Amino acid sequence: MQLGLWSNPEGSSVGTTQNFPKWRKPAALAAGLVLLLATTSCSAEVQRGWLPGERDTTDKTPLITDLWVNSWIAALIIGVITWGLMIWVIVAYRRRKNTVGFPAQMSYNLPLEVFYLSVPLMIVGVLFVFTDRDQRAIDARYPDPDVVIDVRGKQWSWDFNYVKEDVHEDPGQQAHLDGNWGTPDRLPTLYLPVDRKVEIQVNSRDVQHSFWVVEFLQKRDMYPGDNQFDRYVNVTPTRTGEFTGKCAELCGEFHSEMLFKVRVVTQQEYESHISELRSRGNTGILADEYDRNPARPALEEAQQRTEP
Repeated sequence: MQLGLWSNPEGSSVGTTQNFPKWRKPAALAAGLVLLLATTSCSAEVQRGWLPGERDTTDKTPLITDLWVNSWIAALIIGVITWGLMIWVIVAYRRRKNTVGFPAQMSYNLPLEVFYLSVPLMIVGVLFVFTDRDQRAIDARYPDPDVVIDVRGKQWSWDFNYVKEDVHEDPGQQAHLDGNWGTPDRLPTLYLPVDRKVEIQVNSRDVQHSFWVVEFLQKRDMYPGDNQFDRYVNVTPTRTGEFTGKCAELCGEFHSEMLFKVRVVTQQEYESHISELRSRGNTGILADEYDRNPARPALEEAQQRTEP
């Protein structure tokens, strides 16, 4: 007689069960997880840490992407080691059956405490060095940018001035999102030439805003008046196309409708667009006189050096 799901006659193999080792199911799950990680780690999304856009959108996006991805890799390695030590301690020093009393008590372990203190300090120090190095490179200003853009944020839209060309886009208007198609076609659009050094100078006409081009992986807070610590974004677009822009700082009731677009085009297309703005009469700079508080100082010295 064989024991299984059913009782069968002697010699019959129908309905018999096999005793699989208990470790096979966890091992199969672990193998499936490793296979999943192996098949997805080669995708472009994983390689750039699920950041938006492409790696080569600007000259700064590779630097930002590498800092982001490598920081996560370091955090994952540290996390795996920490989780492994925790699980090992739980399993190895668990209370056994028939154990009587408490285990040997220790008031302190000086070498272990020094280790616990020094290792996190070293980790933070290494992350700080790499972050500071890359942040300085990202924030470095071009000594002589090819294009200078004066950006004015306002509730709830944007004004774009091409300082060296002495022209401006039409004054931006609120997006008025109504759930229907067509809103992106009505958004203020900033034109930039590809492979040219661009300095963007951000200013606020009223309250605090934040200039953010999503695929550029950079944003800069904007403050009214002369309280701005760093109002510059220096970047070289290296990929043509249309990119998403928005305000990244809660600035009032219609903050979600403070949207814009950035269109990176060839030098010829850029010059053609500038000529079109001149032919439409969009000459001059929409500057401080349109601010909510126009009494604040005029363009600072750093901006005046780039005026026509």
